[in-house]
Amino acid sequence: MKLSIVIVNYNVKYFLEQCLHSVKNATKEIAAEVFVVDNNSVDGSVEMLKQKFPSVILIRNEDNKGFSKANNQAIEIAKGEYILLLNPDTVVEEDTFTKVIAFMDSHPDAGGLGVKMIDGSGKFLPESKRGLPTPFVAFSKMSGLSVLFPKSRSFGRYHLGYLDENEVHEVDVLAGAFMLLRKSTLEKTGYLDEDFFMYGEDIDLSYRITKAGYKNYYFPDTRIIHYKGESTKKSSVNYVFVFYNAMVIFARKHFSKRHASTFSFLIKIAIYLRAGAAIASRFFRKMLFPVFDFALIFFGISYLKDYWGENLGVNYPEEFMMIAVPVYILIWLVSVFFSGGYDKPVRFSKIVRGIISGTILILVIYALLPENFRFSRALIFLGATWAVIAMIGIRLLASLLFRKSFSIGETVRKRLLIVGNEDEGARVLSLLKLSDTSHNFIGFVRPEDQENISQTRSHSEFEKFELGSVRKLREIIRVYSIDEVIFCGKDISSNQIMNFMSFSPNRELEYKIAPPESLFIIGSSSVDNPGELYVIDINSIAKPVNKRNKRLLDIAASMIIMMFSPVLVFLIQRPSGLFRNLMDVLMARKTWVGYSASGLSLSGLPKIKPGVLNPSDTMKIELESETVSRLNSLYAKDYSVYTDISILYRGWRNLGR
Repeated sequence: MKLSIVIVNYNVKYFLEQCLHSVKNATKEIAAEVFVVDNNSVDGSVEMLKQKFPSVILIRNEDNKGFSKANNQAIEIAKGEYILLLNPDTVVEEDTFTKVIAFMDSHPDAGGLGVKMIDGSGKFLPESKRGLPTPFVAFSKMSGLSVLFPKSRSFGRYHLGYLDENEVHEVDVLAGAFMLLRKSTLEKTGYLDEDFFMYGEDIDLSYRITKAGYKNYYFPDTRIIHYKGESTKKSSVNYVFVFYNAMVIFARKHFSKRHASTFSFLIKIAIYLRAGAAIASRFFRKMLFPVFDFALIFFGISYLKDYWGENLGVNYPEEFMMIAVPVYILIWLVSVFFSGGYDKPVRFSKIVRGIISGTILILVIYALLPENFRFSRALIFLGATWAVIAMIGIRLLASLLFRKSFSIGETVRKRLLIVGNEDEGARVLSLLKLSDTSHNFIGFVRPEDQENISQTRSHSEFEKFELGSVRKLREIIRVYSIDEVIFCGKDISSNQIMNFMSFSPNRELEYKIAPPESLFIIGSSSVDNPGELYVIDINSIAKPVNKRNKRLLDIAASMIIMMFSPVLVFLIQRPSGLFRNLMDVLMARKTWVGYSASGLSLSGLPKIKPGVLNPSDTMKIELESETVSRLNSLYAKDYSVYTDISILYRGWRNLGR
């Protein structure tokens, strides 16, 4: 056995499927075995593997054992001369394995090898080659000096920016996303250190390889796509703590006591600075518009109060501006939030709806207040009008200043090409239509030259929208101002795809790949979201506005059920369970209406809390599992609050379930 490929998977089913398709194509001429170690995924990864890749050796863990331990499980039983540790969110070229094995065979001093990595937009990933994170290198990275001076031999050692990315080099550290290792070297150095749960294990093993007298090589003669950032959200506070603590473990293990202490001190400072920055950044992004809205509405009403009072000869007490107006504004902003006015893309209709709802609530409360707290209905209406004008105005200004990152109304329709043959091209276009994505389909591009294809047309739509062959792709992109290119993985090789992705036009292009026989299209959308999916999955219930409405209904229903509980306990089945369910729903451990989970797989459905009731409670007869599964799907796809109310009304006798 020449090669053993080890892939550790945790809830990245779509990436894994695409990765395995590319691995399958790259191992046709090689004696290879493929291991997938699944760390207790709940997204249907295991079921997908059994159905589509039965030849893969599956190691299924009952809990998340971490990256190091999971890899070691497969390495221990692997039979290959070489071991490849490969991330599931990668795509390899058809000749990647033959090239890297040939290099290792001709370089007996090589203990490990990494390759050139590009992200989903075709941009080179600097972590393809890295230096050892000594205290000074770590300081340069954390202080930002490595960003300011990327080509410097002193400050740019973290990513070895002074080394040509297109030439072979000896490097200190291999990237864990693609780490080709000689099995005999691993027998001498030991496997991955299981003290590292996630992150740092690649640095540790790379260092041990060099200490054992071997070399690590950066090999750019083949490339992989690495959808960096999908498995973990690198802006999260949890990532900051896990990553930098891994660096502390490495320092204590390999550096002298003095250097380790210095390194640990620097790392701890970095942890608090980065974690604080992550929290502040997230809070700032979430609260930016509400704070601006509050301030603008408050000062606008202050002006209206003075103007209105001056014309009518009315003096409003201080309590009006200090108490009443802030309460009005908070009600308006909360109403806008729950109506979806703060969701992206911004829709003015949701802002207007939220202000109207808030105004009605304010007027109801106003009518119930004592006379001395009823300041002015007219100012409420004027304030509501100003709130609409102010909130819409500030968003229009933001759209003018930040056109790329801030959109109003419907999502910008991307001008899109599909590269593939007739059958796959038509299939992918149908997926786009079913996925309810906003796109402006421009046409098809054939993978082969026109003169080499039959004149018989099986898809009139393909013939109608055909723009030419792939040889002219760059020109077609320029002429039609294309924003996004989707490659049919069945018809065009990974090598060709990466060649096109590495081409850098003057304008930003987005690339996606449609694996064969799959109900998704995967790829890069932006630097901040490197793995946006066009998935033909049911996701309506997962929309933020639906989640909020569902939670609101849960709380409101709980209050009503609590009020009538003295009567309900005599009418429902299993009354002892009613109060337990009430607490679970109020504590957000359950929802009153969820999926029916009786022996059914819910892997294809958006996640919601376990439900007390479910769609099948609307039926008075026992249903077959296929029917129940279809009801779950319809519930998720076409969710509305009224559906939940209907199920509660019909199934209230089972509230103690």
